[in-house]
Amino acid sequence: MKNQSNAILFSAFSLFLLLALGSAAAESIPVETEDEREFDYIPGSEKGPMHWGELRKDWEACKKGEMQSPIDLSSERVQVMPKLGEIERNHKPSNATLKNRGHDISLQWDTGNAGSIKINGTEYFLQQCHWHSPSEHTINGRRYALELHMVHVTTDPNVKNNITVVGLLYKTGVPDAFLSKLMGSVWSMFDKEDERKMGTIDPREIKMGGKNYLRYMGSLTVPPCTEGVIWTINKKMGTVSKDQIKLLREAVHDVSTLISWLHPSNDR
Repeated sequence: MKNQSNAILFSAFSLFLLLALGSAAAESIPVETEDEREFDYIPGSEKGPMHWGELRKDWEACKKGEMQSPIDLSSERVQVMPKLGEIERNHKPSNATLKNRGHDISLQWDTGNAGSIKINGTEYFLQQCHWHSPSEHTINGRRYALELHMVHVTTDPNVKNNITVVGLLYKTGVPDAFLSKLMGSVWSMFDKEDERKMGTIDPREIKMGGKNYLRYMGSLTVPPCTEGVIWTINKKMGTVSKDQIKLLREAVHDVSTLISWLHPSNDR
């Protein structure tokens, strides 16, 4: 009986250790550079996109990479994926932190606690989501009002592509319900790098309408511009209000093109 109890305790401890190590490994996967002091988006800047690949040795992919993102989604690199692009979504509520990273607004969960998605049988754990305005990807040369990236990682050592990003494009229209819940906290971090503990946030509230996706192999869109990222873009667009766009852009002191995006004649 004693041996049986010891065996049960050992098995339980082993399972706990494996889960802990898996979570720690996921959190250690280098995804995006958060320190905006190292780079910027300012045209002509010495730290701007044209020079990212020159700033650090481990950022060389930004200049020399052959599968860089973003791209125009009408490219031949892109495949239309029916049936949700073979995505199995298993997200769940978890504690989250909202961050003003200087170049974007990011909502971050403890890796593994907010669930995962499965792509072609591989489980990728949700790490964070963030917003870009205007959109980084284009369709037939056209940019849209907003783009959301949901960044997922896997710790499976047998998987070559350990980062996948689910993207959603938005046009101007009615407010996005998920963003509406965050706007007060975004405002409290206006034009300053800061963070707010948000309590439990359910990523399932990020609506993914439609059943068709676009998929291609690309890279992270900020340093270190890591390649081998699986991109899955929802073909159905969401809507976001002009006030939401305005706050997201002004909160990260990015107002260079704000006027054109808020112009009443703009229908993007």
